[in-house]
Amino acid sequence: MQPDRSKRVLVTGASGVLGRSLLGRPAAAGYAVRGTGRSGPPQGAGVEWARSDLATGEGLEAAVREVDTIIHAASSPRADTERIDVQGTMRLLEAARRAGVRHFLYVSIVGIDRVPFAYYRHKLAAERQVEAGRVPWTILRGTQFHDLVDGLFAGMMKLPVGFLPRDFRSQPVHVDDFADALWECVAAPPARHAPEVGGPEVLRFGEMIHSWMAAHGVKKPVLHLPLPGALATALRQGRATTPGRAVGTVTWKEWLHARYGGTALV
Repeated sequence: MQPDRSKRVLVTGASGVLGRSLLGRPAAAGYAVRGTGRSGPPQGAGVEWARSDLATGEGLEAAVREVDTIIHAASSPRADTERIDVQGTMRLLEAARRAGVRHFLYVSIVGIDRVPFAYYRHKLAAERQVEAGRVPWTILRGTQFHDLVDGLFAGMMKLPVGFLPRDFRSQPVHVDDFADALWECVAAPPARHAPEVGGPEVLRFGEMIHSWMAAHGVKKPVLHLPLPGALATALRQGRATTPGRAVGTVTWKEWLHARYGGTALV
């Protein structure tokens, strides 16, 4: 017996950090979930899979077929963001319209309208495409995942001496908390702009690096990197945070301890 179309959900970018969390959250069990992406399914995904490419449109028609809701989690912050995030979203919206999709849920980022960063400009342009489209929609913005900040610090600490903009502010959120918020949006009617999702605390990089070094067993001097420009100013002022929506449940120290153990909670 085929599942009710109202329970069919497509997750784009399903092999990424957020995509894997979405597939593994308890709420996913209540739906017939199909993952899609350029590569194959992540190990142990246990869902239907359709290969597709947002950059070319290849496979999108098949991916959206008989789907009620799309969680559009695919993004390309390090490659051709305009081609993937803007033009690719337009292609997906058109395919969704033709297929009769009834809810398009777009994954976005807190501060993209306040932080002058090329990738953020493209995410904002994609939001505008969603808003102007003919498929009922919800946009959910979240702050940066712990995983991203962890990787950022790793890059800044490669040299014998670390260099870090200590005054940047961050509000990291656990990817599972954000995934749960997305599934709540799936269960509700299209809400247009849903309340933002931020982590439980706003911290400066200078505070966060001490716990990171303890978790990774790193001992080296860390010098302040006073970055100039509008982007640095925006991050110092906390424009990528949402203190009024500190709804995440896992702190930075707790996430580090769960991931790496050690003395991160000290």
